Amino acid sequence: MPPLAILFPDLDPVLFSIEIGSFTLALRWYALAYIAGFIGGWWIVHRLMARSALWPGNTAPMAPASVENLLTYVIVGVILGGRLGFVLFYQPGYYLANPTEILRIWEGGMSFHGGFAGVVVAGLIYCRRNGIAPLQVADAMALVAPIGIGLGRVANFINAELWGRPTTVPWGVIFPGQSAQTCPWDWPLPYCARHPTQLYEAALEGLVLFAVLAVLVWQRGWLKQPGAVTGVFVAGYGLARGFVEFFRQPDPQFVSPDSPLGHVISLGPVGLTMGQVLSVPMIVVGLGLIWRAHARQRAEA
Repeated sequence: MPPLAILFPDLDPVLFSIEIGSFTLALRWYALAYIAGFIGGWWIVHRLMARSALWPGNTAPMAPASVENLLTYVIVGVILGGRLGFVLFYQPGYYLANPTEILRIWEGGMSFHGGFAGVVVAGLIYCRRNGIAPLQVADAMALVAPIGIGLGRVANFINAELWGRPTTVPWGVIFPGQSAQTCPWDWPLPYCARHPTQLYEAALEGLVLFAVLAVLVWQRGWLKQPGAVTGVFVAGYGLARGFVEFFRQPDPQFVSPDSPLGHVISLGPVGLTMGQVLSVPMIVVGLGLIWRAHARQRAEA
């Protein structure tokens, strides 16, 4: 008997659609994940700003009513940064030859690392214009970021995209179009089951990371150490993403006969994928922020 596997459920990436003449208005699960992430993040950050006792000197960095303005900057940073990151990190050659397609966000193609950079830039601009301590605002955004990340990974699963490498584990998923021919030539099964890495990431980068940050914020008082919560988020995401990359199907543009696993950096028998290369600096920066926050607290004690 061949190993067990899970057949991908019959899920439609489009939640609903409305036809208006020749125009079709559709709401996709992926868009809904972004919307829910922004709304959930806004609600939690609004509550944080209303709890002055959580912050250094028992003073929140901004008024709760100002969170809506910050959200506008964040939305722009996520969309622009995510799209430009995908263009620059993953398919620069293609978009250099087809520059008009860079703006076609509705066709897919977003990079978390690019979106993260976009949020950092947008947040710094907002804080500079309003005279707000950037590290404290970053800590608030870091707490809620896993919500959007986790929902986005679930949407990736519903879209049957960004799946993992072939596997014989019993929870492997047979995604649409994954016949035995899409797996290694000596694959032992009549179908190609793959790691559901979208759900791995939703659990690690979303649920687990949010739970850790929530405990640090609400029970350990880490918001009183500016930069510490941000450091845990940045390092935590880098570690989770780097780990899942061992099971994730590499991006096709990085796969070659010399690098079937999509390694962009080879260190003898060990290699790093693009996702891991981009995650290593996040781990280093995150640990540095944690160390700096604790060192400053000890110096002030």
